[in-house]
Amino acid sequence: MNSGEVIAGAVGRASLGYSAIGRQVGMAQCMESVAPPGGVMLSMATAQLVQDVATLGEPEWVQIKGADRPVQARRLLALTPRIARQISAESNFVGRRREMAVIEFMMDKTVRGQGCVMLLAGPPGLGKSRIARESAARAAARGFKVTWAFGDAHRRDVSFGVVAGLLRSALGLDDLDLDSARAQVLARFPNACAQDLSLLEDLLGIADPGVPLPAIEPDAKRRRLTALINEESLARTEPSLTIIEDAQWIDEPSEWTLVELLEVVPRAPSLVLITARPEYDGALKRSTDARIVELNTLGDADIEQIVIALTGSDPSVTQLVAKVVERAAGNPFYAEEMVRELAQRGVLSGERGAHVTSADVADVAVPATVQATIEARIDLLSGRAKRAVTAMSAIGLRMEEQLLPALGLDWAVDELLDAEIIERVGAGSSVEYVFRHPLIWAVAYRSMLRSQRAWWHRRVAEVIESTKPELAEQNAALIAEHLHAAGELHAAYSWHMRAATRSTNRDVRAARSSWQKAAEIAEALPVDDPERLSMRIAPTTMLCATDWQDYGVRCSAVRFAELSRLCDQAGDAVSLAIGRSGLTADLIFAGRTSEGARLSSEQIAVLESIGDPSLTMALAPPLFVNWLEAGDVDQVSRCAQTVIDLAGGDPTKGAGFGLASPLATAIAFQRGRAMDGR
Repeated sequence: MNSGEVIAGAVGRASLGYSAIGRQVGMAQCMESVAPPGGVMLSMATAQLVQDVATLGEPEWVQIKGADRPVQARRLLALTPRIARQISAESNFVGRRREMAVIEFMMDKTVRGQGCVMLLAGPPGLGKSRIARESAARAAARGFKVTWAFGDAHRRDVSFGVVAGLLRSALGLDDLDLDSARAQVLARFPNACAQDLSLLEDLLGIADPGVPLPAIEPDAKRRRLTALINEESLARTEPSLTIIEDAQWIDEPSEWTLVELLEVVPRAPSLVLITARPEYDGALKRSTDARIVELNTLGDADIEQIVIALTGSDPSVTQLVAKVVERAAGNPFYAEEMVRELAQRGVLSGERGAHVTSADVADVAVPATVQATIEARIDLLSGRAKRAVTAMSAIGLRMEEQLLPALGLDWAVDELLDAEIIERVGAGSSVEYVFRHPLIWAVAYRSMLRSQRAWWHRRVAEVIESTKPELAEQNAALIAEHLHAAGELHAAYSWHMRAATRSTNRDVRAARSSWQKAAEIAEALPVDDPERLSMRIAPTTMLCATDWQDYGVRCSAVRFAELSRLCDQAGDAVSLAIGRSGLTADLIFAGRTSEGARLSSEQIAVLESIGDPSLTMALAPPLFVNWLEAGDVDQVSRCAQTVIDLAGGDPTKGAGFGLASPLATAIAFQRGRAMDGR
C-alpha cells in the first residue's frame, strides 16, 4: 500500500469507472511485490498516516523494481480495535461560571448527605451536554460515582427504557451475561424478597423467561420497586452523580418512576443533573423540587476563546475567527461546527489548534445558520459516508454497535468519527455510537427523501427483531415506531398491540399509550380496508376499559359512545361489554352512584345474554361497588353467588382486567354482606 497524489478519472471512451494513474500507483505496486506471502507492506507515506490506528513493524529497507537504492517500508501487523480509539477532543470549557458554581455548591451539599436535583434548560447548542460532561469530570475527581441516562426521540415509546438503562448502568450490568447480571442484582439487594427481585429483573430486562412474573397489580409493582431502589439509595454512603440528558424525550413510565425515585434524593448523598430544552414541561420539572437553571448565550469573548482553541492563533486566521464569532451569536456549538466545516472545506489547513489559511476572508462564505453549517459538513463527506449518516439517523440519536454491521453501515464509522459527526461511547459489549449533537441527527434525518426514510425504518425494524429475537416483546414499541415511520400501518398496529399486551400488567399508562397509537393508526387506514373496523374496535375497547385508571382522563362517556357505534356496526357485544366495565368504574370515582348502579345492572344483563362464564367472572366483581354504594345489597349477593358458582372452586378462572381472583373477590363481598346481616 502507498499514499500520495494521483490523477483520477474516467479513462477512455468505454470506461467502466474511475482509474488512478501516476507515480504513487506504481509505488503501491512495488510495495505489493515486496510484501511477504499473506502480508501487507506499507510505504512510509502510508505508515505515517495510519500509525495511530494500526500496529506496524519496525522500519526496514526493501529493494523495489526501478529504484537505484533500497527504500524504507513497514509491515502492517494488526489494526487497532475500533473500540479502543479515542473520541475527538473536547473544545475548551469556557464561561458558565455561574452554572458551575451552582453545581459545585450542590456537590458540597451532596458530600454532606444532602442530595440535590438540578434541571438545566436551554436551546440546542448552548452547551447543556458540555456542562454535564464537565460536571461528571469534576464529580469523578471528587470520588463521586457517575451514572448516565439519555432520552432519545426515536425511543419515546419504549416503556421504562430510560429508567431501565439508568439502573443497568448504576448496577454495573451493561457488560454482564444474564446469569451474572442476576447474581449482581442479588448481591446488591441481599435482603429483597423473591417477588421484588423478580420484578426488578423484569424491569432491567434480565429476567429468567422460565420464571413467571408475580401476579401483582401494576401500581403496586411500581410502588414496591420504588421502595426497593430507594432503600438501597438511602443505605449508600458513597456520593453519586446521576445525569439524565434530553428529558424532553424520556418515555412517560420512566419519567414518573424517576419522579418517585427522586423523592429520597434530599436524604441521600445523591446529586441529579437533568438537561432539557426550554419547552420541556414534564413531570421531572413540575413534580420535583429541582432547582431550575436556564442557560443563556455566551459572550463574544467566551466564543472567541472556544474558536481560537480550535483554530490556533496564527495571524492568518485572525479575521476568520472574528467572522465566526460574529456569526455564532453566542452559540458555542454553532461556532465549533463552523470551524469544522471550514477545515473540511480546506479553507483552514494544518492541525487542529494550529490552523492557517491563505484565503481572503472577504471571499469566504460562512453558512448563515447552524443547520446550514451542518448540511455543508455532511455534504463534504464522501458519497458513501453521506448515504450512511442519513441511514444511521433512522436508527436514532444513539446506535448500538452490533446494529451497524447488520445494516451494512459499519464501514462508514471511521470516516464519520474522523469528521466528528458521531462519537463512540461505552466499552465492552455496551459500545454505542452517538451523533455528536441532536441537531446533527435532525439535519441528517430531514435530508432523506421520504422513500429512503421509509426503506431504512423498515430495515431497522427487521434488524432489531432478527438480531435480538428473545427481546422482541421488550422492543415491541420501538419496532412499531420504525414500522409506522416506514408506512407499514398494519404491521405497526400489530406491534403496538403487542407492546400494550406486555405493558398491561407492568404499567397501565404505557399500555394506554400503545393502545392510543394503535387506535390512531387504525383510524388512518383507508375507509375501504376490510380490517379497519375490527382494528379500531380492539384498542378503543381497552382504552375504554382502562379510562378510570388514568386520572387525567374524564372522557370515558365520549369514548364509550364511539365504541358503541363501532360495536353496533360489527355486532360485537363482547368488546362493548369490556369497554362498558371502564365506564362503570369511572362512575364510582365520579361519585355518580345511582347512574353507576343502573349501568351495572345493564352490564350484568348483557353478560348473561353473552353466556361466557369467564367473561362474566372477569367483569362482574367491579359492579359490586356501584350496587353497594347505591344500597342494593341483594343485587351484590346474587351476583357474587353467580361468580362463586361459575368458578367451581377455581381461584384463577376469569382472572384478568385487574383481578387476580374473581372468586376471592366474590367470596369477600358475600361474607361482608353476611356480616352486615348479623
